[in-house]
Amino acid sequence: MAMLPGRWRRRRDHDLRHTAGTLYRCIVERARDPVFYQEYRVPDTLDGRFDVLVMQAYLVMRRLRAAGEPGERLAQVTFDVMIEDLDRNLREIGVGDLSVGKKVKVMARAFYGRVAAYEAGLADAADDGSLVEALRRNVYRGETDTPAEALARHVRALAGEIDALPAEALLAGRLDASPVAVAATVAATEGAA
Repeated sequence: MAMLPGRWRRRRDHDLRHTAGTLYRCIVERARDPVFYQEYRVPDTLDGRFDVLVMQAYLVMRRLRAAGEPGERLAQVTFDVMIEDLDRNLREIGVGDLSVGKKVKVMARAFYGRVAAYEAGLADAADDGSLVEALRRNVYRGETDTPAEALARHVRALAGEIDALPAEALLAGRLDASPVAVAATVAATEGAA
């Protein structure tokens, strides 16, 4: 009988990892949406794709944290899956084994830095100024001739869509926020501005 709790724990951990993997694949799919690279002119480079991935992952993990302890656990495992994927991708593009660990640490620090900036930017619902600056600094690497304001409106609409998702859906690994609904929200916001 002593084996049952351990077996149950392994099964629970396996299920959580599977759910995190499913959720992470949804995040990656959303980060590949051409709207970011065409309409918002995010550079279609490794750095640009990393920044969009971080933004998408942050918004999902932010919502998961609001779902309490089960959401926090899933957010952590989803982060771990993301870091493992970044490690694997660096190896696939030929980064040497000795420097992969250092590069992954830099990426993890970059993730947390961006999360802090986006968190502060989304905190003020009445003003997108700090969110625009965070996006300009991180996504556009300080360039001033960018659609950072439009991207900030998109990020805020995306955050609203994800925040409105039922916790049960996210905890089951489903990210059902519709990019079409986000685009409609952004268009309505732009029309009112």
